[in-house]
Amino acid sequence: MSAPGQPVAHAIFDRPLARARLERALRTFSQENGADFLLQRAAGELADRLALVKREFGVAVDLATPGPHAARLLAGDSRIGFVLRAAPTAGALGEGAYARIVADEERSPLADEGCDLIVSLLALHSVNDLPGALIQIRRALKPDGLFLGCLMGGESLNELRQSLTAAESEIRSGASPRVAPFADVRVLGALLQRAGFALPVVDLDRAVTRYGDMLALMRDLRAMGAANALIARSRAPLRRDVLLSAAQVYAERFADPDGRLRATFDMVWLAGWAPHESQPKPLKPGSATMRLEDALRGQGQDKTSQ
Repeated sequence: MSAPGQPVAHAIFDRPLARARLERALRTFSQENGADFLLQRAAGELADRLALVKREFGVAVDLATPGPHAARLLAGDSRIGFVLRAAPTAGALGEGAYARIVADEERSPLADEGCDLIVSLLALHSVNDLPGALIQIRRALKPDGLFLGCLMGGESLNELRQSLTAAESEIRSGASPRVAPFADVRVLGALLQRAGFALPVVDLDRAVTRYGDMLALMRDLRAMGAANALIARSRAPLRRDVLLSAAQVYAERFADPDGRLRATFDMVWLAGWAPHESQPKPLKPGSATMRLEDALRGQGQDKTSQ
């Protein structure tokens, strides 16, 4: 891991290209076509999670969410005093009752201990230094401040990855990376702890969508600004014969009985608090008042007597 805000030695993503593709997608595609369905789902889940937190937030920041969905939600919450949208591009700023800047989540402009709440939807999976980004978020939170983030992880787009790899390997005797790698849920939990968050929680919301064909899925990804931005990608256009073969593989391996094709999106939710003395602390080793053996024996007796 590099120092937060510094260039990453072994970058995975071409970040300028990713921002350019998002900007183009925002100009070209209307939300009316439904391509923002994942952002809508994440924003709805964010609303549910915030409703469970019984407190007020003086300053809340929406960090790098590709659309204004989260910022609008925060601006409509009466418990939040001031909302800042730190958008990844000018085209993503949106309109609403919130302040707005363009910022890079890998080089956060947020001052230390200046925020009560930071949220980020469907953005952090494409940073080159996720540990560094999480450390910057934790530093920007006031003590006992809350971070809620959602990013792609796990088996996201595994069907598309397998189909493209199989087709290109067969036709060209080798495959170029076409779908970004996604972090495992357990790894993300460890990263929260490594970044210094207290009471970290990680859970998975799996969205399985269905398409008439593989090309419809790829059109949606372009409309999201989520086309391939890997540094190791092939610069040559995807050949037509490879594309058609991949579509056939996809249909053979991942079709439901009605012929429609499954596409998996694993939306991983991260939650963590900036440390504060008022928070619950884990018990010190050796401070238990009952031996594990006695506790297990007691549970066994209770089950027998039922």
